[in-house]
Amino acid sequence: MSWPEFLGPEPLQRGVVRFGDAPLILSIPHAGRFIPSDYESAFVSRWLARKDADWWLPQLYDFAWDMGATIIENNISRSVIDVNRDPSGVSLYPGQVTTGLCPTETFDGEALYRPGMEPDDAEIAARRARYFEPHHACIAREIARLKVRHGKIVLYDCHSIRSKIPRLFDGELPNFNIGSNDDKSCDPRLTAAITAICAAAGNFSHVVNGRFKGGYITRHYGDPANGVHAIQMELACRGYLREPEMPDETNWPAPYDDAHATPLRDVLRKILETAIHFAGAAP
Repeated sequence: MSWPEFLGPEPLQRGVVRFGDAPLILSIPHAGRFIPSDYESAFVSRWLARKDADWWLPQLYDFAWDMGATIIENNISRSVIDVNRDPSGVSLYPGQVTTGLCPTETFDGEALYRPGMEPDDAEIAARRARYFEPHHACIAREIARLKVRHGKIVLYDCHSIRSKIPRLFDGELPNFNIGSNDDKSCDPRLTAAITAICAAAGNFSHVVNGRFKGGYITRHYGDPANGVHAIQMELACRGYLREPEMPDETNWPAPYDDAHATPLRDVLRKILETAIHFAGAAP
């Protein structure tokens, strides 16, 4: 394993990749909180622009480094550009509420931008070239590197979201939301193995290909016929945070709580061990 390489000439802005030797890539596209100064004045507030981040996932999954995983972490706020959306603008969830490549609303429907300051087509194209394309070039490069070494790899896409967002889904989201794009992005045997781990984890709930089937990263790179098995894990935040009933600027994000997160981390460790074993097994 080797220490991080920064993505592009703006290291703390674009993100970081930590190179591992195991047949496992952890993609963390939405934990970023950085808002370039060029854009900051256009947003209604810094808090709204960061509200929908996948909070504290690098801390939650920090054990993966010791397992030899390659970790690709994006540092740009998803409100600037969402690197897990189809760059063509096509919705990943037709007929359902979702956010786009450069979102203009929060998950709760609040306006992100001041009136008249939303990004236009030219600005979206500029952000795509500046942030989206380098991030995806890194993912493609790491897939190719590890495929040469192992022949078969797992791309595990890490996500989290508040447990209750009525605009996006009814009721309370299960703890583990496993997405394989209806078995198109990875071998069903891997999905079944991960599902079995979640089902055995006593106090936690789970669903497979429910509200979250996998975003652009899972769908674009998943190619099981050619040895790339991509799976998304969307976690309900209550599994590792003391999640408030109603988030506001005084209570969200809740601080990372290592003791509260330990039971969930134990399950996640088993999942990643299973992914590595799957990739190393014979076809």
